[in-house]
Amino acid sequence: MRKRHITCLAGATIATALGLAAVPSAASVPGHHVVRPGDSIQRAVDAANAGDTVFVMPGVYRESVLITKPGLTLRGTGGQTVIMPPATQAKAGSCAADGNGICVVGTESRTVDDVTIRSLAVSGFTGNGVWASWTDGLTVTGVTASGNGTWGIAQERSTRGDFRGNTATGNGDAGIFVANSVTEEGGATDTRGTRIGQNVLDGNRIGVTARRVRNLVIDDNDITGNCSGVFVVGDESKPAAGAMTVSGNRILKNNKFCPATPRLTAIQGSGIVLTGSEKTVVRSNVVRGNVGTTPLSGGILLFKSFVGALNSDNTISGNLVRDNQPADLADRDDSGTGNTFVSNECGTSVPAGMCAG
Repeated sequence: MRKRHITCLAGATIATALGLAAVPSAASVPGHHVVRPGDSIQRAVDAANAGDTVFVMPGVYRESVLITKPGLTLRGTGGQTVIMPPATQAKAGSCAADGNGICVVGTESRTVDDVTIRSLAVSGFTGNGVWASWTDGLTVTGVTASGNGTWGIAQERSTRGDFRGNTATGNGDAGIFVANSVTEEGGATDTRGTRIGQNVLDGNRIGVTARRVRNLVIDDNDITGNCSGVFVVGDESKPAAGAMTVSGNRILKNNKFCPATPRLTAIQGSGIVLTGSEKTVVRSNVVRGNVGTTPLSGGILLFKSFVGALNSDNTISGNLVRDNQPADLADRDDSGTGNTFVSNECGTSVPAGMCAG
């Protein structure tokens, strides 16, 4: 381990041990930058070197933050560190002008690697709370993303993301969103093991959306009060979406109503929905009380994508699926092949006979 890295770790450990009052002393530690109310987070980020840590003290900061340096850590003090939209109009093409709170942005030829965003709140942006594109190894933890117009925390064209221990509430679309690209069509991105875990996702349009991606894990999340809990979206492009695991989640009463969009019917009362997915494993989830009357309503549902792509070779096993309407389990993808429902505890299914008890 490099000497500088040891020094940084020591400073962080001391600050943690002594509490928030000790954080300002980190300014004397090489590689640490402290931002206080009235200061600019962006200015500290710009002054930092790759691998540095920017500590943001309690307060409300009206700005957006763009990170393009690898290894940078942006760390607040939990819900007391709040990033909100700037009061003045932002420069065109900037993170703020696009309506986003925190942006981590690389390029196809040069990804931004190993950035960490930790222990802060980002709220009220017209776009996304946290937005990442062309990143590898991004970690977002302990972040509260609330009341943002599109996604709470979102990643596209990126790999090995780790989104754990966050809270996303009241965002206009998904609380957490992972996609291949939001501007182009194409085959699913191999996310190389991106993980979405231990998050609280409440009151969004969708709790978690995984759109045209492969090789990720969605596990141990509490998802309630959205229009839909988990939405896996594929289409006819190759490689297909899927090859992921959705497990150990608690998906309860996602009964908010969301009207139709140009790409999707109205949604309400949807627990877990797979559209155009292959080789996805849905296991050991608790899916209860998701009730609605839309085509996508029910506990765990297989449905053709909006372009008619079929589900294939997905395994739904060992889930507790109760009190969902119109059915606990539903395979509405009549032409899909190789999909299996095994050992699920449920009361109703379409077609009948898929419940183990």
